[in-house]
Amino acid sequence: MEKTAKVLKSSIIRFAGDSGDGMQLTGTQFTQTTAELGNDLSTLPDYPAEIRAPAGTLFGVSGFQIQFSSDDIHSPGDEPDILVAMNPAALKVNLKDLKKGGMIIANVDAFNKKNLELAKYDTNPLEDGSLDRYQLFVIPITKTTTTALQTSGLNMKEITRCKNFFALGIMYWMFNRSMDTTIDWIRGKFKKLPKIMEANITALKAGYNFGDTTEIFTTRYEVAPAKLEKGTYRNISGNEATALGMIAASQKSGLPLFLGSYPITPASEILHELSRHKNFGVKTFQAEDEIAGICSAIGASFGGALGLTTTSGPGLALKTEAIGLAVMVELPLVIINVQRGGPSTGLPTKTEQADLLQAMYARNGESPVPVVAASTPADCFTMAYEAARLALKFMTPVICLTDGYLANGSEPWKIPESKGLPEIKVNFVTNPEGFQPYQRDENLSRPWAIPGTPGLEHRIGGLEKENVTGNVCYIPENHQLMVNLRAQKVKNIENDIPLLEVEGPEEGELLVVGWGSTYGAIQAAYENMMTKGYKFSKVHLKYLNPFQKNLGEILKRFKNVLVCEMNLGQLAKLLRMEYLVDVKTLNKVQGLPFKAIEIENKIIEILNTK
Repeated sequence: MEKTAKVLKSSIIRFAGDSGDGMQLTGTQFTQTTAELGNDLSTLPDYPAEIRAPAGTLFGVSGFQIQFSSDDIHSPGDEPDILVAMNPAALKVNLKDLKKGGMIIANVDAFNKKNLELAKYDTNPLEDGSLDRYQLFVIPITKTTTTALQTSGLNMKEITRCKNFFALGIMYWMFNRSMDTTIDWIRGKFKKLPKIMEANITALKAGYNFGDTTEIFTTRYEVAPAKLEKGTYRNISGNEATALGMIAASQKSGLPLFLGSYPITPASEILHELSRHKNFGVKTFQAEDEIAGICSAIGASFGGALGLTTTSGPGLALKTEAIGLAVMVELPLVIINVQRGGPSTGLPTKTEQADLLQAMYARNGESPVPVVAASTPADCFTMAYEAARLALKFMTPVICLTDGYLANGSEPWKIPESKGLPEIKVNFVTNPEGFQPYQRDENLSRPWAIPGTPGLEHRIGGLEKENVTGNVCYIPENHQLMVNLRAQKVKNIENDIPLLEVEGPEEGELLVVGWGSTYGAIQAAYENMMTKGYKFSKVHLKYLNPFQKNLGEILKRFKNVLVCEMNLGQLAKLLRMEYLVDVKTLNKVQGLPFKAIEIENKIIEILNTK
């Protein structure tokens, strides 16, 4: 049968199955191929916290969503156009998000009595008419994969594990994408297991050929490359971008990079990525616990390195005493917190923005720390680099907030030229004449003296320091002075960061405020609503302590201020406290990022009310 071709501006696909079905791998390979084709894209991996949840259960479902487009996009999209469901549980968990009239590709072989019961289906949804409002394609993915690999020499368990590549092959055919990138990856990944390598390639091609020869599909789809700004691009995740941002800061400053870290989801990939870059002089230390990780990084900074520690929320809680130590000794240190759902162990693989107040205040005593936040996966590079720049210039620990959505999500990243990155100057003091360890420059930063330099010996530690000399000091007036100096040093950063820019009218009825990973959904909502004639403005905060100097003045120019954040209103509390503005809130704490439509509905509610 001849297939018709349909040109689409964008499409959203969600791969879903059991946590052992390889959905993350399938989505990642489709993403890589799509990136090489030149589409703009955004991804949302979503997987269970259990290492191996019981097969077929609802809480064991793993999913991977990608939106790809010929235009500029900002989020993985709200509603999938296509759902690839490898079992009943995947269908049940994800069906509520599927667009009306959307396409379901279901692996009929998995819809047996046992799996239907595990997914809490009373009847088979593929047969009872409950899916009539969708385009349903029932495909024997497992059986067809088994037939294609019957001479592979693999056992049945190994053969069935190849079914994800069969499903991927169907999607490559449907969207007219080359299999070459994935075939090359398979050959590299399984070169020491030739039977597995050939089986996966065969399954991939079998899926592609199934799409081409079956009569159930009548349409193929084309999504043209996006018209992106000229440059060299690569697909990058937030954790990869964070690691590369720190390497760039290390190279730009001329300092060796040292990472002291304890593995924790979803931050561990930063450690994995940095461990691969010994050619840049990067040293990685997998510590025995969170406290050892940060203390080793402080020690590295004391020795003249760019100290870095990475963690997620529970780990940041354990690091708080050592962060206070870094505040007291006034050494540069970058702390990356990849936020996840809490409290306690919480939702280890899900996203959240609920560590803002922890980053701001969760230390004993008056211990202010600069806080910055990345807004997109690619922006993790920029803000990690910026955190390092501020730490080195102002001799202070800096917390950089990302989250699970940014860390695991990916998008095209235009690789910057080194000469275009902000300058990072480091001047170690070497002359002992007149040296005082807490004598300050115009930024209130103290000098950085490398231990072992003759004549520059000085005390270091957590006890309060005497102004200028750094000697241990318990004088009440000195403590007040040092507390004020450290607070003013952080405040001075507002003079070193760009002013906040408003998108939309400079004043008016409504200003939407976001921070961190809410950027994509807010931007998508903004662009959607502008085309419908709605008028409002937006700002996005990447500097959270201190805020940009003109933020207060901007807030007061709008009748309504709406703060969107994935917590119960932490930024809203800070804005009310700092600027006495009665902000409205839109909060989501579900382990998932905002959808654009959720923000649009709240904006309509406010504008219609007024």
